[in-house]
Amino acid sequence: MNHFEYLRDKIVAILDALVEAGALPAGTDFSKVNVELTRDPSHGDLATNAAMVLAKPSGLKPHDLAGKIVDGLIKLDDVTSAEIAGPGFINIVLSKEFWCARLAEVLEAGTEYGNSNVGQGREVNVEYVSANPTGPMHVGHGRGAVIGDVLANLLVKAGFAVTKEYYINDAGAQVEALARSLHFRYREALGEDVGEMPEDLYPGDYLVAPAQKLAGEIGDKWLGEEEINWLEPLGTYASEAMMDLIRDDLAALGVSHEAFSSERELVMQGGVDRVVEALVSRELIYTGVLEPPKGKKTNDWEARPQTLFRATDFGDDVDRPIQKSDGSWTYFATDMAYHLDKFQRGFPEMIDVWGADHGGYVKRMQAAVKALTEERGDLDVKLCQMVNLMENGEPVKMSKRAGTFVTLREVIDQVGKDVVRFIMLTRKNDAALDFDLTKVMEQSRDNPVFYVQYSHARCRSVLRHATEMFKDIDFTPARLANAELDRLTDSAELALIKMMATWPRIVESAAEAHEPHRIAYYLHDLSSLFHALWTKGSKEDTSLRFLTEEDVALTSARLAMVSALATVIASGLQVMGVVPVEEM
Repeated sequence: MNHFEYLRDKIVAILDALVEAGALPAGTDFSKVNVELTRDPSHGDLATNAAMVLAKPSGLKPHDLAGKIVDGLIKLDDVTSAEIAGPGFINIVLSKEFWCARLAEVLEAGTEYGNSNVGQGREVNVEYVSANPTGPMHVGHGRGAVIGDVLANLLVKAGFAVTKEYYINDAGAQVEALARSLHFRYREALGEDVGEMPEDLYPGDYLVAPAQKLAGEIGDKWLGEEEINWLEPLGTYASEAMMDLIRDDLAALGVSHEAFSSERELVMQGGVDRVVEALVSRELIYTGVLEPPKGKKTNDWEARPQTLFRATDFGDDVDRPIQKSDGSWTYFATDMAYHLDKFQRGFPEMIDVWGADHGGYVKRMQAAVKALTEERGDLDVKLCQMVNLMENGEPVKMSKRAGTFVTLREVIDQVGKDVVRFIMLTRKNDAALDFDLTKVMEQSRDNPVFYVQYSHARCRSVLRHATEMFKDIDFTPARLANAELDRLTDSAELALIKMMATWPRIVESAAEAHEPHRIAYYLHDLSSLFHALWTKGSKEDTSLRFLTEEDVALTSARLAMVSALATVIASGLQVMGVVPVEEM
């Protein structure tokens, strides 16, 4: 149960009764009525703004309307008290029985607790990673991979129909450079003295193995040939080899995509032509001359007629070129084709996860989606800031394998996929992230991965000890759901239960905001309450210990709480793609 929605429904029923009684005008709009946590837990469990937002249309003072709403609230079985605060907000306290009943819900649902239908099966395309197939992925790619993957998992849990997609940028200048790099390594594999690799090619040794394989397959076929003859086939060969490498790296991170779209194939199949046709039919392209970019000197700017898209009609800062002076399409044109293709495949809702260096590209792409879909499509772009990779507080040196950066696979191999996935979500996507290879392996409360995993391991340890202490008693979730849960009376126990009960709300709000980092934050806060309760029972008040040999009923109630906690943590880690540990 999402108790925020549950209580809101009760409040709306009270408001409907006030309409029927003539205290509120017929047709009053209740859409702005909400229920939120109180700012201070000492003021109550939840608060509603109903009187504040409805006072004006009702013709009543907020305080007077709040009084009428309170009269209805205190009649509800689940409400212990309802009080007016300030000018007309209402603070509400729910009964202990209400909160304890949420434990039974968790135990009955298992890790499906928190599943929601708020998405109503709407189709969403989440495109993420989409690293150029020019080499192994770096740690920055890993952040986008985790954010995209967890966001997709989160949307599924919230009831959306999600397709995880990877866009392969296998056309253009970078693939030509990759082809030349492979040809360089190919010559080297055939024994030619090639000297140092030119600066405009891709360094590192990741093309050595593909080049040796190529040499074994075709011999010296492309040795001494003109570049025009081997550039395209070697570009395709190298791109496919790099995509195999990328897929392996993603698999090591626990990431898989359901769809792969090729830029080269899209262009060959007339994708850009369809974009141009659509824009021409709506008179959204024209030939014009752009103003020089801000900060550029006039003598550095070549004013020339270009084919421009009327991006400013759809919220962009300037109109955008879609064709180069040599007649070839701009990257923007092919990206427009890709997003039109996604829409035509049945995805009006699109989410793209990009690196922060694409920040200047967001407005134009959103403008393009609005134009091409006649404003029926929606594009949300999540920009991922840099990952600062360190070890003991010092920047990590570059990788010999990649040549210019530390590969994602090297980090996964060193600390494990679960650590990588969790740490990538400890900051919001638009904030820079420090990833210290030493600190993420520390067993301390300052390490969020350990802190959350330790709470799950502690829960499992308590449950194992219970089966040893009470050998003839069944402590399965089904039995614990029927325990005397009203025995849980300490404020720390109730605070933990209330936090667990917010999990369905966290799922829905994080999914609707497209913010998967909220899951990591929530699990950390939940674990903090549990560790505090553990410490309280161990050092301050031994009557709060989870296992009491002489009181099976109290032990069962506390085991229900512990088992439910382990379930909620496992549910959250499942969304994050992290395996909960049983012991540490």
